[in-house]
Amino acid sequence: MTQKDLQDRRFYKAQQEAKFAKELNPETPQTLSKSYKLAFQDTEFLLREELRPVRFQLELLKPEMLLDEAGVASTMVIYGSARIPEPEAVDVLFATAKDERERIIAERMKEKSRYYEEARKLGRIASTCGIKDESGNRHFVVCSGGGPSIMEAANRGARDVDADTIGLNIVLPHEQAPNEYVTPDLSFQFHYFALRKMHFLLRARAVAVFPGGFGTFDEFFELLTLVQTGKIEPMPILLFGKSFWERVVNFEELMLEGVISPKDLELFQFVETAEEAWREIAIFYELEDCG
Repeated sequence: MTQKDLQDRRFYKAQQEAKFAKELNPETPQTLSKSYKLAFQDTEFLLREELRPVRFQLELLKPEMLLDEAGVASTMVIYGSARIPEPEAVDVLFATAKDERERIIAERMKEKSRYYEEARKLGRIASTCGIKDESGNRHFVVCSGGGPSIMEAANRGARDVDADTIGLNIVLPHEQAPNEYVTPDLSFQFHYFALRKMHFLLRARAVAVFPGGFGTFDEFFELLTLVQTGKIEPMPILLFGKSFWERVVNFEELMLEGVISPKDLELFQFVETAEEAWREIAIFYELEDCG
């Protein structure tokens, strides 16, 4: 027996077997039956209710493997609203406001529209200042939910400096698609929110949370819970817009009610600018000034 014999595969690869099944099987009632399809090529079978655990595993494995292959060692995660417009688009909200409530909404959207540019700047800074380790793996690769508004701005900032950037989209009943700034080979789509949120944090080394709604709150509070309970290591958690967050969430009252501890208020920091946010990250990780 030669060394070559020892190293050869004993079985064909799945791609080869699939090719054999397609090219060599004659068309008969048996081979045309659904039952005869190779299980891993049978989409109808994979979508059965009983196969949910397998689909969970696939949604865990696919992004994990592709990000490994792309050399993404860690990420700079950016959460935020899908509704906050660019500053240039705010005037439309005022023009279409029909009553006082809609005018208040337009005014507050105008106030928050500046965060589009801050998210874009943070995407640029993280992509410029992000480092490569000794193995050539990349750190602080910008990662967003892949959608519009704040998410788009983060990906756009990375693209401004020709850096790769990740989008983790989710299938929703209403129309939505990845924004144009996500690197195509790092654009992922999820069926399960749980797996999507897991992938946000598996590689996260810092998280910036911009003003947002239910989705942003869900992601932010799950992150706080994981750090608070010791399920993940502490990391910089940066809340953009102190006035927004203190208006919509009374963190101090939560502490005074006794349902969180005073120390829990130290799990996150308020910031207003991308430069301030990156400075906190650099201090936390003792990174050299890249500017």
